[in-house]
Amino acid sequence: MEYIKSIKERGKYTVVYDENSKMQNKPDNRTDFGKKVSTCTINNYIRNLKAFSSYCVEYQITKTNPASKIKYLSHKRTKKEFITDGQFKMLLRSFNLSLFHEYRDFVITNLLIDTGMRISECLLIKSEDIDLIKRCILLYADNTKSKKDRYVFFSNEMNVIIKRWLKYKDIYTSSDYLFPTQKGNPIQNMVYEKNFRKYCTRIGLENVSPHTLRNNFAKRFLMNGGNIYTLSQILGHSSVTVTEQAYLDLTDDDIRENYQKFSPLARMR
Repeated sequence: MEYIKSIKERGKYTVVYDENSKMQNKPDNRTDFGKKVSTCTINNYIRNLKAFSSYCVEYQITKTNPASKIKYLSHKRTKKEFITDGQFKMLLRSFNLSLFHEYRDFVITNLLIDTGMRISECLLIKSEDIDLIKRCILLYADNTKSKKDRYVFFSNEMNVIIKRWLKYKDIYTSSDYLFPTQKGNPIQNMVYEKNFRKYCTRIGLENVSPHTLRNNFAKRFLMNGGNIYTLSQILGHSSVTVTEQAYLDLTDDDIRENYQKFSPLARMR
């Protein structure tokens, strides 16, 4: 409980493992440095504590579960940011495709919104993981949050973009990674996140992150008639409940628009 209390009081990125990591990562340069840690994040920490305590009891490391009585913090869930078609097209036009890193980030951005995968999963893809005929990508368990292999799928349009990128990439680097630096190394999450914010700033798009693309994929999938059970598998969630809690952000206008596609009476005519 003291630990949870300290998280509430300390602010984001104010605690580091050691001074060397602080010098390397420069947390005080972040725009959200020192800001309040969200209730959702704290609840994730509590969930981890509960899981570890249960593990200790199961393997008889401890006799009792000290975390069993810790309650999750109540919080009001906020809706995810949504990027409109117009905003996304503007974002894509903001990339300078004559530069290696911007062309690479352009392809990443398209792939994220077309597949719904996490940025951490995307940046570890190797060229050999892609099946251009079946239009799918194998994400290995070592690189997924669920620690399970899964496939994500992409469109014909994305297929064309990937083929062009592969030809371009191979001119500059022989890296096995799909999205390497020009030296052939995989990109770090924070590098793409920083670049993404820069591209958004160019068009005046605020309060969005790479994870926003995953949120947008989920909502668009549902709005276009996809079912939540399939969506849960694509996103790599442990259960449909997780998907419902995380991505079912449909407004009244969304529901009205979706209804028009599936009206029983209209479809009978």
